[in-house]
Amino acid sequence: MMLAARFLRIGGAVFGLLIVAVYERLRGGTDNRSTLPDRLRATLERLGPTFIKVGQGLSLRRDLLPDRYIAALSKLQADARPFPQAAARHEIETGLGKPIHDLFSSFDETPLAAASIAQVHRAQMPDGREAIIKVRRPRIRSQIDRDMRALIGLLRLLCAMSSRIARFEPVRLAHEIWTNLRRETDFRLEARAVRRFADAFADWDTVHVPEVIDDLISETVLVQEFSSGRLLSDAALADSGPRYAANLVEIYLHQIFVLGFFHGDPHPGNLFFMDAGTICFHDFGLTGQLDHATRRRLALFVQAFVHQDADWMLDAAVELGLLRISGERQAIVHGLEELLTEYASLPMRQWSMADLFLRISRLGNKESVLLPHYLIVLMRALFLVEHALHTLDPAMNVLDTLIERGNAAIMALAEGPSHAALSRLRFEAGLAVYDLPGAAAAWLSEVRREGFHPALQIHLPQIERTEAGLERTGNRLALALVTLGLYIASSLLMQHSIGPRILGMPLLALVGYFLALWYTLRLSRAIARSGRL
Repeated sequence: MMLAARFLRIGGAVFGLLIVAVYERLRGGTDNRSTLPDRLRATLERLGPTFIKVGQGLSLRRDLLPDRYIAALSKLQADARPFPQAAARHEIETGLGKPIHDLFSSFDETPLAAASIAQVHRAQMPDGREAIIKVRRPRIRSQIDRDMRALIGLLRLLCAMSSRIARFEPVRLAHEIWTNLRRETDFRLEARAVRRFADAFADWDTVHVPEVIDDLISETVLVQEFSSGRLLSDAALADSGPRYAANLVEIYLHQIFVLGFFHGDPHPGNLFFMDAGTICFHDFGLTGQLDHATRRRLALFVQAFVHQDADWMLDAAVELGLLRISGERQAIVHGLEELLTEYASLPMRQWSMADLFLRISRLGNKESVLLPHYLIVLMRALFLVEHALHTLDPAMNVLDTLIERGNAAIMALAEGPSHAALSRLRFEAGLAVYDLPGAAAAWLSEVRREGFHPALQIHLPQIERTEAGLERTGNRLALALVTLGLYIASSLLMQHSIGPRILGMPLLALVGYFLALWYTLRLSRAIARSGRL
């Protein structure tokens, strides 16, 4: 019942937005004067915490939404009213399994901040350490699941009504956002990310990560040491800004090209600038993961951009998943050449890797608007990092600094095989040497049994898959012909009123129509499951 009521409320909100969109289109208004971006933001805020997070997720999709929508959705405030003190106490004690007075020597009932997913309280550990407690809102997980089910049901309905809407794959996008929301509401995953990040930078004097209190972690509660520092907007950073900017570049180059694991949300509230050039990172709810192959492709892309080679850039962008070639390759190469020409006319300090990623992504992807999730998180991180760098050091040449400081990290990816790869080679070679005598003996035994005329066996997996595909195609064609025959035969029986009748219609014709419809549905379902016509 609650799901149905929520479905109706969400449907009404979407319908209202559609009416505004149609009205503005009929009135002939320009995109720059459209009220839709702000109306969308206001609608998401009215729909509550789940949709605020959906809007924040959509604000990452610079590849999908126009800049005005991104700007509007970026203003969505996660700030929310604190939930009652009694509820906060109950969630903490339930999540950690002990009364608060046994866990902390003092606990501040008034939250430091409250957001749509959680709120933060300050406390003191029994050993005197200051700590913060991040506690999840009661029942927020079930609320998110209910809202996302209602939203996906509505999106499925809209896709069935409009092929234009279906082209944007909104259901797939909603499932992606839902998955990320479920991850964000599990604080155990965030704790693992914090530990991984802290271990990776344990020897760095320029990085500080508030320690996670290992015994005080659950799905709904996360306790960390308290830390503080200056915010990005602090005017006192002006003199030391270039030093912090240089450190931030090195930290992110190490995350992206060496670790393959990076903080995906370095907005001003998540960065504290401490003494001696140290940068403190907070909130690891959004992180990005880059495997070794992806890091190498990213390094190739950067090298292609530095050398202003459009063909090389296209190949690297396709391998990254940044764009797809849905038309003539030369047309996209021409678009890249125009982009490079435009960049060449700008002062180098105005070059932006984040903007480059975005503009290249908009050159292609005609068949699907969904980029890989790691690219979405990477683009967000790059935009935020570049904003921080320009704030800390307005004179910094970001690309030049990237080339200068990142060359070692990038070139390391292009060097010889890693220690792990060499170890695997030695291990596999040892197994092969060990197994070779037995394999040779078995082969000689087979040769002897065959009278020294052994059969040569060739295994081609692609051929087997092709045969299976041809068999499925033949079955579908046969079923389609049978279905067509049933429709024709039933129509003739209906026209000539042949055979017994039921409700005034020929029974045989009705049976034929029923069978034809049944086969049509089976054929449609088979095609839909394969994803190919």
